[in-house]
Amino acid sequence: MPIQQPGTQIKLTNVSLVRYKKNKKRFEIACYKNKVLEWRSGIETDLDNVLQIPNVFINVSKGQTAPAAELAKAFGKDVSVDDIILEILKKGELQVGEKERSAQLERVHNEVLSIVASKLVDPRTKRVYTTGMIDKALDMLSAQAHNTNNNTDSKPASGTATPTTTAPAAAANDSTATTAQKEKPIWTGVSTSKSAKSQALDAMKALIAHQPIPVARARMKLRITCSTSVLKQGVKAAPKPAGNKKDDDGDEAQQHKAGTVKDKILSFIEQVENQDVVGSEWEVIGFVEPGAFKGLSDFIGGETKGQGRIEVLDMAVTHED
Repeated sequence: MPIQQPGTQIKLTNVSLVRYKKNKKRFEIACYKNKVLEWRSGIETDLDNVLQIPNVFINVSKGQTAPAAELAKAFGKDVSVDDIILEILKKGELQVGEKERSAQLERVHNEVLSIVASKLVDPRTKRVYTTGMIDKALDMLSAQAHNTNNNTDSKPASGTATPTTTAPAAAANDSTATTAQKEKPIWTGVSTSKSAKSQALDAMKALIAHQPIPVARARMKLRITCSTSVLKQGVKAAPKPAGNKKDDDGDEAQQHKAGTVKDKILSFIEQVENQDVVGSEWEVIGFVEPGAFKGLSDFIGGETKGQGRIEVLDMAVTHED
């Protein structure tokens, strides 16, 4: 006599699961691999290509479908199964297998390395580093961060010599060290929970701060044009601190020190490639550190009264072998 299997049990294999907990009950849907992310990003619009079977499960691996009474209790009596599936698909947690997780992590890791290698250069030669060298440098930072965490968590052994520094001074030193440590960005490795671009920015900040290898942001190449009528105008001096009184001569000295609009623009430029006057317009082409771009853009927008323009010719100037 054949063994009768439960009518509600459906065997599914080779699936990606999306789990969603509501009203203290866990529900699952069975999807095709990689299709959930495509659907969430808008690339895939046909649910038939996403779902292996249009059912809601209590346990996909055991093939146990969710009873209608439990669905009604959790989602409401008037909510259709299709709407429940859409809610789980939108808000649920995608369960990824070990191989898929490793492949995804490696993909993000390679993307981060590629972005960082294209944005950082050796400050002496202005040449780019290979992704292999960037990878080794980040590994050094990751190991350093983990070692720091381990040392912080470990308790000092009994019998440790008491430092001669007085308690207030020691506390002040510890506070200063802690503040300095917090200010320096750290790198603990790549994760799949953040975009590759944001992680690449974090990696660049850590590399520049700690310098496991000599690195600097690749400079931007800009073209700046400005009407000659405003170039010789004096730059507005920064406001004086409260309570700091100066006479007229002091104010004039401060104004003179601020310089002209042309002087201020050139102060942002690390290296001038070319500058010329064509008709009533002054044009300069030069290299600027990425961190100075916003300040330069704001200055031109605020001080030239619409008679100055800034154009990005190259986001990252590098020299390759």
